[in-house]
Amino acid sequence: MKRIGVLTSGGDAPGMNACLRAVVLTAHANELEVIGFQRGFNGVVEQQYQTLSPYHVSGIIQNGGTVLKSARCAAMQTEEGLQQAAQNLHDLELDALLVIGGDGSFRGTLALAKYYKGQLIGVPGTIDNDVDGSDFSIGFATALDTALDAIDKVRDTADAFERIFLVEVMGRHTGYLAVAAGIAAGAEQIICPELASELNLDKIADHVEQARKHRGNCSYIIVIAETMYPGGASALAADLEQRGIECRASILGHIQRGGRPVGADRILATKLGAYAVEQLLQGAHLVMAGEINGQAGLYPLALTGDKKKQVDSYLLRWQQQIAQY
Repeated sequence: MKRIGVLTSGGDAPGMNACLRAVVLTAHANELEVIGFQRGFNGVVEQQYQTLSPYHVSGIIQNGGTVLKSARCAAMQTEEGLQQAAQNLHDLELDALLVIGGDGSFRGTLALAKYYKGQLIGVPGTIDNDVDGSDFSIGFATALDTALDAIDKVRDTADAFERIFLVEVMGRHTGYLAVAAGIAAGAEQIICPELASELNLDKIADHVEQARKHRGNCSYIIVIAETMYPGGASALAADLEQRGIECRASILGHIQRGGRPVGADRILATKLGAYAVEQLLQGAHLVMAGEINGQAGLYPLALTGDKKKQVDSYLLRWQQQIAQY
């Protein structure tokens, strides 16, 4: 092995730069040349790339975003685009490609394997933490801290006005971020896919009323995962008001994807980036480098999107039975 490629794909996540740094430094220590592709798989298809040396990744470990930029790539959903990507990788004489991203990025990587003869390996980078094969994905810890800081500030004004707030967090179709942020912030209610596939507005309103019977007229925070209600938290707030529950909606949005990565994300990113390069040298192919119970390991890339990883059921049960008091 002499030359490898690396890219960041899909939604950006704090810690991607730390992972890139680890990849480049580990490759350099093993006398491997690294080609970095711009804007995810778009850079592969459109031949937009640069050689990365330790100099290029110096001083980026603390930065959010990704120096290689990121994007979705429509071309990777076509046979023509996949063939072009593979041909470009072959023309560059790349022995392997390392993809930092989430399950969508890994699906593209698997599709590319039909045409690309080199090795392929993934590293989980997504704030949603919805990739099987790793307890945590790069970016989740930072997104949690960002959401928690915002909810704490919302709580201040909720306390001051004895008001009810709906706080919408990211996570697509999973509740990892909503549950973690809601538990850590002491939210009275959490709404996420793991607790209900459809929302019962009367039940939500009754939960608020019961809590206020126990505690009086006080602040009340509901953390809701995005995609849980048509129209989002603003629409839910309006519908709850029709049932006599006056509340305000606060949508955290893309601030959760930005910011300086916390220490946990920098460490995880460094560990998985370095481990992925070392495993490529050992012949790893069509796997993801993840961490289970503190130990780095490989997981079949084809299984990373099976959604077998579960949100902590104990915390979910505790939240439902105890938190309203």
